[in-house]
Amino acid sequence: MDIDIIIEPNVTPAELAEIAVAAEKMGVRALWASNYHSAWDPFVSLVPAAMATSKIILGALAVCPWEMHPLKMANALLSLNEVASGRAMIAVGGGGALIGALGWRARAGGPIWPGKHPIKGTRMPDRRVLGVREALEILNLARSGEVCMGYEAGIFDVTRPFQMDWATHDGPLLYSCSSGPMMIRMGGQYADGIQLSDYTPDMMPLAMENLAVGFSKRDDKPTDFRVGNFWAFHINEDREASYWEGRRELYVRGGIVGREREQIEKFCHDEAEADLVMDSVMDFRKTFLMKQGHIKNIPDELANRLVDGMASAGDISNIDREIERYKTFASSGLTELALRFHNNPWDSLKIVGEHILPALR
Repeated sequence: MDIDIIIEPNVTPAELAEIAVAAEKMGVRALWASNYHSAWDPFVSLVPAAMATSKIILGALAVCPWEMHPLKMANALLSLNEVASGRAMIAVGGGGALIGALGWRARAGGPIWPGKHPIKGTRMPDRRVLGVREALEILNLARSGEVCMGYEAGIFDVTRPFQMDWATHDGPLLYSCSSGPMMIRMGGQYADGIQLSDYTPDMMPLAMENLAVGFSKRDDKPTDFRVGNFWAFHINEDREASYWEGRRELYVRGGIVGREREQIEKFCHDEAEADLVMDSVMDFRKTFLMKQGHIKNIPDELANRLVDGMASAGDISNIDREIERYKTFASSGLTELALRFHNNPWDSLKIVGEHILPALR
């Protein structure tokens, strides 16, 4: 199993290039630049990294077709791919905070975000699986270099002929951000790989079953299909600083932001603790937005258990525990684990280079 890294969106393009150079020397497979609503553009940010490196793969994570039309995605992605000599990639998702920041609203009757969404009336796009599929199909047509007379489907259209014949390098890689069962199946059928999010090892068997369903419907059967997983990495030489950061970020872990009680219960001692977590989601959100490290109404001991269950945290003494978890991920079918760095990317990279990568080779 390979290791990828995901970098905070506020890192400057110059520093991102420096991180990419160091990561490439260590043997990191890929670097993902985060796509947020108020931050550096990931495609632009990756250009200096593309020019400073020669092996590491560089990608934007995650880009939603409701924020950026797939044809414009293709222009940005193929441009980055040319600068990177064929080392670009993209992860296409069906939602995220960015479209919420844009004030996006689905048509009347579209699916509401799971649970009580903090922004009244906000809806996720309807037909998200279809929309991501269409984006992947347009990206695939664009990267072929062949003349396409347009694209007409259910959600995204291209009404003029297009040909990206200026793109001379192979690739780029196309991932779908797939966590729900139907999105996983769709990714298995139409993408080069899928990027799961916050999946714990016990969740992997069902994910692989759904992936096999989609993969079985492909006309082609690629031997190098990729299966990745977004995984928060908080390990720090300072144990308390690690858990402080982990507690701050809990709101965006999949089980909490998605109100997935089944996931949360695994890390709770009893039903009362699970109830407390489910009833306090807005407190998790406030902690995240205010960049605090303590969650109102949630004891730190409980919050730390949630962090341990859904992320890598602690000090260097916890490395062996995490390596065993990563090996379990590898045996379950992951081809790469994407470690999301936070406050101190250089410190995190050093730990990965000195401890994680050697153990997984």
